[in-house]
Amino acid sequence: MIVRAGGRGFRIALAAAMGVVAIAPGPARAQQKITGLSAVQLFDAAERAKQAGRTADALALYDALTRDPDAEIRAEARFRRGMLLADLHRYSEAAQSFRALLDEKPNAARVRLELARVLALMGDVPGARRSLRQAQAAGLPPDVALVVNQYANALRSPKLLGGSFELALAPDTNINRATASRTLDTIIAPLTLSSDARAHSGIGIEIGGQAYARIPLDKHLSLLPRVSVGGNLYRESAFNDVSASALVGLEWQGARDRLTPSLGPTWRWFGDRLYARTATANLGWIHGLNKRTELTGNASVSRVRYRANDLQDGMIYDANLGIERALTARSGIGISVSGTRQTARDPGYATASGGLSVFGWREAGKTTLFASAAVHRLEGDARLFLFPDRRKEWLYHATIGATLRQVHYKGFSPVVRLSWERNVSTVGLYDYRRLAANIGITRAF
Repeated sequence: MIVRAGGRGFRIALAAAMGVVAIAPGPARAQQKITGLSAVQLFDAAERAKQAGRTADALALYDALTRDPDAEIRAEARFRRGMLLADLHRYSEAAQSFRALLDEKPNAARVRLELARVLALMGDVPGARRSLRQAQAAGLPPDVALVVNQYANALRSPKLLGGSFELALAPDTNINRATASRTLDTIIAPLTLSSDARAHSGIGIEIGGQAYARIPLDKHLSLLPRVSVGGNLYRESAFNDVSASALVGLEWQGARDRLTPSLGPTWRWFGDRLYARTATANLGWIHGLNKRTELTGNASVSRVRYRANDLQDGMIYDANLGIERALTARSGIGISVSGTRQTARDPGYATASGGLSVFGWREAGKTTLFASAAVHRLEGDARLFLFPDRRKEWLYHATIGATLRQVHYKGFSPVVRLSWERNVSTVGLYDYRRLAANIGITRAF
């Protein structure tokens, strides 16, 4: 059997191996009344409405059943509702229905597989792959595991157009990542910093979004142009920080690997003025190690030009490698290492850095908790002219947060993050502390 992302063959194989309905109301519950009818009668009425093409009536009945006091009936209603919404191509609503079921029954492997299917149809391939790994961690019968392995290896989004959007309120104790010191020691004399060169607190709006098109060239290869924009906007526009990119690339899918080479320009504006222009060539890689574990890698080469100071112009070479594993159906961890080399006309601006980061997540009812921690080391090639010491730094970063699925509207759900950052530098200009919050909403489309 050939298995395709979102294909009917995948659904038939799963249904045959695991049963068309994972949870069925038993005879003892048939006597329970809901608005004068038993749960079984309401399920039968919903099925007849669906077969007659009255999908709105069927969905209304399922909605009523999702409020039943019996957990098994609620689960069955959410499962059937999600399947019907997926058939109607209302994938975001289907994903919400499956997630609501998993909040109560996190080990329902069949539901995680269906969630993976609709996420792929929405264009969220990373989310689909994570859902598959969580299903494997929950445990699958051998015949189903075989089908799922084939599906995971062939997983590609059939969506031709898509993207994502996030909007957040972002209070920050140091919006410009600057030192709090009023003066800095130099080889000439103490230097007094202007107020805008020192740390500023503020509340801003964080925006982010991307859009892409997927143009199939053959069954393994697609053309993938995409644009993205993101940044922080403040009342004082001098601290606005915005980046945008326009990349064109390819997406190649093999048996266990996916390669995405791309190239294009990136622009960054700071204080509403163009700060830097970058031309980048990038290669992304995803490799499925086993049922629960995925390896990711990324390498890029960039040529960057700084508008205000051409002594910073040079090349940036960047690489990172990460591994992510589903521990259970409700939790997972990951670790990554990275390295960056930046050259410059003035060796004082040239740097080499490396870092290590760890992260993890856990589903707790209707809330997904996540946390990460990272440490990076950076060293400059030479000292900058004014400062007595060569630049050497330790950067520490930690984030905790939660996605609150209790609140949702048309696919939007709130996300809350709290981040702490400390950069310890031998050059006072780069030494800073920062505490920031992020309260926003996110949506994939």
